Amino acid sequence: SMDIVGRVALAAGLAAFTATAVGASPDPVKVDPKHYKVVFENAQVRVLHIHYGPHETSVMHWHPDGVITYLSGGHTKFLLPNGKTIEASGKPGETVWAPAGAHKPTNDSDKPMDAVLVELKGTPTKK
Repeated sequence: SMDIVGRVALAAGLAAFTATAVGASPDPVKVDPKHYKVVFENAQVRVLHIHYGPHETSVMHWHPDGVITYLSGGHTKFLLPNGKTIEASGKPGETVWAPAGAHKPTNDSDKPMDAVLVELKGTPTKK
């Protein structure tokens, strides 16, 4: 049988994991460094360079409100936490608003995709 210390540690670990999963949702730079790199950061913004090879998929992660600029053309499918899928397309140089939320993107194209995401800080956390 597990001793009391082990049980307490396990309960604390589960509580910490749950808080992380619900509150501070997964940071793409930490959970998927292959596709997301920080290129600039200060108190107001964090700027990510996003690169996906053809048909590559990320893991579920969360972004605050931000603005994305496509460096290449791209067509992306996003799996949402509720199981729905949405799609987004961009032309090279196009800039669009990216509302806060969780998603798991897939590059739905035979070409690599590059974009720059400017994440805003101090924006309301997800409801």
